[in-house]
Amino acid sequence: MPQVRPAVDDRGPVGKSILGGRAASGERKTRVSASGAPERKVEGRENSHFEGVAFEFIAGELGTPCYVYSSAAIREQYAHLAGALVGIDARLHYSVKANSSVAILAFLRELGAGLDIVSGGELYRALQAGYNGNAIVFSGVGKTQREMEEALRADVLLFNVESEQELHVLDGVAARLGRKAPVALRVNPEVLVDTPHPYTRTGEKGMKFGIPFDEALSVAKVAASLPHLELLGLDMHVGSQISQFAPYEVGLQRLLHLRGEIERETGVTLRYLDIGGGLAVAYDAAERAVDVSQFGKVIGALVGGSGLKIILEPGRFLVGNAGVLLTRVLYRKRSGGKEFIITDAGMTDLLRPSHYNAFHRIEAVRPSGRTTVADVVGPICESGDFLALDRQIDDAQPGDLLAVQSTGAYGFVMSSNYNSRPRPAEVLVDGDRFAVITARESYADLVRNEVPPSWRTSS
Repeated sequence: MPQVRPAVDDRGPVGKSILGGRAASGERKTRVSASGAPERKVEGRENSHFEGVAFEFIAGELGTPCYVYSSAAIREQYAHLAGALVGIDARLHYSVKANSSVAILAFLRELGAGLDIVSGGELYRALQAGYNGNAIVFSGVGKTQREMEEALRADVLLFNVESEQELHVLDGVAARLGRKAPVALRVNPEVLVDTPHPYTRTGEKGMKFGIPFDEALSVAKVAASLPHLELLGLDMHVGSQISQFAPYEVGLQRLLHLRGEIERETGVTLRYLDIGGGLAVAYDAAERAVDVSQFGKVIGALVGGSGLKIILEPGRFLVGNAGVLLTRVLYRKRSGGKEFIITDAGMTDLLRPSHYNAFHRIEAVRPSGRTTVADVVGPICESGDFLALDRQIDDAQPGDLLAVQSTGAYGFVMSSNYNSRPRPAEVLVDGDRFAVITARESYADLVRNEVPPSWRTSS
């Protein structure tokens, strides 16, 4: 590991949210975590940091771009949501697609979380992080037979099945293995949902996700009749960044009514109700946080006394505001009457601004006291490569460090090697120490799986 250097600059704090204002002395100890990741204990006088570790220190040690996550922020969100569900027979199954780092998954396992996965690769990560199959539900609209087989061998808790055809394929795979597959039907509740972007709506009529509501009873009868399936529950997901509870209320009411019909028509007793995730987080300081206590009351009023085990699938809610993307300013440029701040992070590192037109606060780690209105853009050869457009921001100059806020979810997991750019490092902070949990890719990593052609014929 590179030598740790003490941080010596003591300019003022960046502000509120997850940027803190703690100061300390200046020494380092190296240790190894339970997962084997090297940890470094750091104390410094920097004020722009996660917990007790300065951003400038991390950037100086590991370079930029770099993702940094706060274990304290994840722990706080988990406790907040779990506390809101006290009195309900419920378990939180973290949605792995939000941030699939094995170290993050292992940390959530220690907090008591199960997992919601959507691929064989996520199952592999879950097992690497120490989860048992009975802590995993397998969702996703396009499971392959190989993935089904892997999940059956892992003894997952539930397959959230999304079509009648998928039921038949799963029954066949289970038959080959001599097993019975545990099934919940993902039903599209067909509720109107207001989300920040159309791509984050999943529970409206006509979406690719879930079984159409008016077909759900007939599909349930098929599931109950197939010899290698065990119908155990129902599942829904209304969307992401949901700040109002009405979609959950309407969706739950519809599924609870459907549950009664299914049990009457098939004689099956359902045990699980998976209500999905999608609780919103605040990306802007002006946005109001979701009242999870009220959310718990709404859910409890609907499912209390139902006898069903409730599964909730938070992803972004647990990790979204627990992460920052650190990036250095490379150049300043003026063109067509516009100011440009060119950074070493771009759409290959954080796709959300370009893909979803998403807003992320961008703050200078050492504010200059001056502001400007500029486009914050990356180095990628695409006009759509930006982190912010027409943003009032610190008048950052080349060499300055910026912290792109609320990047703990759908950040690194959506990164790519476009333009043959190595993906950034990931770092987890815990108090006054930090550990690299994903090493920065090298140029050699870019071509590691490429081989010279070894020609074959089809005859």
